Amino acid sequence: MVPPSLAEPFAYAADMGGKLVRPALFHATAISISGCCKHSPTPLALELIHTYSLIHDDLPAMDDDDLRRGKPTLHRAFDEATAILVGDGLQARAFELIADADDLSAEQKVRMIKVLAEASGFAGMVGGQYVDIQSTGKALTLEELKAMHAMKTGALIRASVALGGIAGGATEEQLAALDRYADNIGLAFQVVDDILDVEGDTETLGKTQGKDEAANKATYVKLMGLEGAKAEAARLLDEALAALEGFGESADMLRELARYIVERDR
Repeated sequence: MVPPSLAEPFAYAADMGGKLVRPALFHATAISISGCCKHSPTPLALELIHTYSLIHDDLPAMDDDDLRRGKPTLHRAFDEATAILVGDGLQARAFELIADADDLSAEQKVRMIKVLAEASGFAGMVGGQYVDIQSTGKALTLEELKAMHAMKTGALIRASVALGGIAGGATEEQLAALDRYADNIGLAFQVVDDILDVEGDTETLGKTQGKDEAANKATYVKLMGLEGAKAEAARLLDEALAALEGFGESADMLRELARYIVERDR
């Protein structure tokens, strides 16, 4: 139960909207394996982890953002301590949801919790965010930039696909192919984010346009140029689609999601 004093900021965080890419990837992956998707709370757990990470990333000690999904960031709407605690609570609730899922076996739950914990921790989002902060104002090589975003952005996308595969009963061979798909779309997601930071507008993006350039952050556009970044996004899309060649029509939703990630305008 959420304490009454936290109910309003909790509801504010839960109502922030978003593209729901990670839950969609879970559903699409489970369907590609089993032909259907169980009514598991896992998609919600994934979105709670993602939302918690955004709340913390927006804090003054990190990216210091005032706008998220077209609304004031949580620490601006309330205060920093509240934002930290709501983020902490969302993360804990995510793991609780998977542990309590009644349509998953004990083995599936253990494996999924481990995958999600790794993607959320030092080898994933936390580590990637730390590297991003430490790299501000520094020149990174393309490989260093890819490694950073494979953790910060790509890890949770890979986990979303992996969890869908585990829930659907995928073989190890299928999980390996799905991971290649997810690795490519995870990087593509960040490449497109960097492009939109240059070409987009604040109203459409729902967050401050030009923030990365103003903060002197390493981006794909800075390293590769605008056209080079667009070509890289297209290449990553091709690699992601190639990874799904053995799945047939059952993976069409995954293919459409990959195209959406590259062609989106926000």
